[in-house]
Amino acid sequence: KDMPQVTFKDAAGVDEAKQELAEVVDFLKHPVKYQKVGARIPRGVLLVGPAGVGKTLLARAVAGEAGVPFYSIAGSEFMEMFVGVGASRVRDLFETAKNSAPAIIFIDEIESIGRHRGAGASSSHGEQEQTLNQILVEMDGFTPNAGVIVLAATNRPDLLDPALTRPGRFDRRVMLELPDIEGRKEILEIHQKGKPISHEVSMEKLARRTVGFSGADLENMLNESAILAARDDRNEVTTKDLEEAATKVKMGPSRKRLQSDEDKRMTAYHEAGHAIAAHYLDNMDPVHRVSIVARGAALGFTMIPPKEDRYNQTEQRLLDNICALMGGRAAEEIFLKTMSVGASNDIERATQTARDMVVRYGMSSIGPRALPDDEQTNVGVWSMEKPIKYSDALMAQIDSEVNRIIKEQYERAKEILHQHRSDIEKVVDELMKSETLESDEFEALLADSTTVQEPLDQ
Repeated sequence: KDMPQVTFKDAAGVDEAKQELAEVVDFLKHPVKYQKVGARIPRGVLLVGPAGVGKTLLARAVAGEAGVPFYSIAGSEFMEMFVGVGASRVRDLFETAKNSAPAIIFIDEIESIGRHRGAGASSSHGEQEQTLNQILVEMDGFTPNAGVIVLAATNRPDLLDPALTRPGRFDRRVMLELPDIEGRKEILEIHQKGKPISHEVSMEKLARRTVGFSGADLENMLNESAILAARDDRNEVTTKDLEEAATKVKMGPSRKRLQSDEDKRMTAYHEAGHAIAAHYLDNMDPVHRVSIVARGAALGFTMIPPKEDRYNQTEQRLLDNICALMGGRAAEEIFLKTMSVGASNDIERATQTARDMVVRYGMSSIGPRALPDDEQTNVGVWSMEKPIKYSDALMAQIDSEVNRIIKEQYERAKEILHQHRSDIEKVVDELMKSETLESDEFEALLADSTTVQEPLDQ
């Protein structure tokens, strides 16, 4: 139990969620107002969203705003080897909360106890089942308006038992999304406090640069940049520190690999292939950085972060994305007359996108029909249901469609690279000299490019 000092102003980028939860705060502060008109306040609020968007932070903020005791526990803490321990912990927790009502109980990672019953291989008397049953009973066995509100967080709402999400239990579902550009600006403002950030740093630019980052990623990025500044005995965090930290958060730290010149050249052609293909495709975002410095498992990388927040994808953009992914392998084949294992991750991602286009988005000659894979059955991984069976003819059709999409985009990538051979050579020479090209240097290199219109050698 604690009395959180966190309030709503410490949580940014989640305005809609804050608005929903403000009602819960108001009820905890002024219950009589609601009881007078016969309103029943929601007993449970489920916070749903990807990792790092601030679900736990918001739960603490609700308690902080309302000034009520806050009891927090993780779903896994109920799970013990001995059956019945979890259920008795639930009873104790609710008993304590009722005694100090109004209060908030927060259950983190609720999917570890709230999974579909009977969907797993465990028996019906398993520990998880007992614990879940006890929570269900406690939540609906309340004396009305006991002033205890249960908040729970999950990033896998599809795994939860329907009895847990019905009205009267978790009857509010608050969705949290990754922050948009305004949200990212607010989050950066909060986390930059206490960090001496140089005047040259533009928070606007940083917010644009970090599309797809969660609140936790942004906090981590600012922290990493401060560590970099401290490591070099500098008193200010510069744009360069933030750029390196942002790359580190997404791709891992850079590693100095002792690579032979031949290996470096191969990596340079591979990355130049991605960059040039992306540059000449209409639906791709601008190339942000091309590098042959190893990070994580990758020997080099081409960064093409989204230019703006997008909530939808078109068929053409997906195809261009596959084409850009294929640019690396295409460059190896055209310029080095060989293939390396470096393209394995590109091929994997391209295949996954092509497969999604066929089986999920209905973007192929099979037509608009959803064809869920085995792992997409509605009960999740532990399903005892038989996987969906397709006819062999349909399976073959799916395979041939995926194959067709990838082959067409691979040929298209080769065509683009063939037409812009001189650009590839320029980028490779520059990478061999300086190892990394930033977007402005890359654009300057291609400013006076020429297109070759000779036929492609098959």
